[in-house]
Amino acid sequence: MSPLLAASSTSWIDLNALWKICVIGLICGAGLPAVFAIGLRLLSLPASSGGSSAPPSVDDDRIYFGNVLGAVGAGICFAVVLAAIGLGIDWIVST
Repeated sequence: MSPLLAASSTSWIDLNALWKICVIGLICGAGLPAVFAIGLRLLSLPASSGGSSAPPSVDDDRIYFGNVLGAVGAGICFAVVLAAIGLGIDWIVST
């Protein structure tokens, strides 16, 4: 074993726990905000043109927040973030 490797794995540093903490920190610290940002971006996708450029009327059934696929993708992203928040609260309360 090299001296550098022997010095980095001392008895008071648990490297197995350290990498797990770093991975969870990256997922929760950067991953969830990134998923939320992707959801916002999907929600702001432009609506597909239906072939008509007439002004909207009272009986118009067009979707004004963007296209349907963007709204579904945004809903999935927001559901993932809400599920992670719920699981985090459940884990904190149960311990």
